[in-house]
Amino acid sequence: MNFKDNFSKQSKAYQKYRPSYPQELFAYLSSLSKNHELAWDCGTGNGQSAFGLANYFEKVFATDPSAQQISNAQAHPKITYQVENAENCSLESNSADLITVAQALHWFNFEKFYSEVKRVLKPEAIIAVWTYSLPRISPEIDEIVLHFHDTIVGSFWQKENQYVIEEYKTIPFPFKEIETSSFKFQKEILLEDLKGLLISWSATQRYKDQNGTDPLLEIETKLQNLWQNSTEAKIATWTIFLKVGRVNG
Repeated sequence: MNFKDNFSKQSKAYQKYRPSYPQELFAYLSSLSKNHELAWDCGTGNGQSAFGLANYFEKVFATDPSAQQISNAQAHPKITYQVENAENCSLESNSADLITVAQALHWFNFEKFYSEVKRVLKPEAIIAVWTYSLPRISPEIDEIVLHFHDTIVGSFWQKENQYVIEEYKTIPFPFKEIETSSFKFQKEILLEDLKGLLISWSATQRYKDQNGTDPLLEIETKLQNLWQNSTEAKIATWTIFLKVGRVNG
């Protein structure tokens, strides 16, 4: 089936500037899994989550419908990358101990994907999905990033992005939910890294395609003035919004 290809064009920026997830998250998901033979990381992008899972599972099957994204994924002996849609997985039935979807579930056909989840997961295995917040750096910089997100490229977000804005609280999730721990992650970033992150957004690319200009130009000077020294790293903090469930309670 066709998919909304929002990231192939900027796959290198996605790989370079998107944040990685904390090991504490994968350790926690591992602790919820009864077995650790196989994890399926669905919508893997360039394999950020797959790499985290490889520390806890014997095998990781990492899929994404974008061949360009998969081509930018980092190789690992435990990870098998495959270009596949989430809604049509080649894994055998009752084979996976854990299914993860990081920052991608809102793009899926829910009904078809969840049918695959119920087919692929072992009895009482778990599915974990998450999205994350905008980076928090300082009140002044955060205000500019929010203005860029909501106003400058705001009309270029697709309807699916509303689930992210709502922190996955409203996304369909037909499983027996497990109350989860909360997670944040931090990273030292340069001004170039922040701008690269904004470039990797699908709405930014859509703005550029339609208007023929770079929307970052509208905030670049303000960011530079606030950052002052562009070679100085600042701490960025993201909050993870996690949902975990079992197929069979």
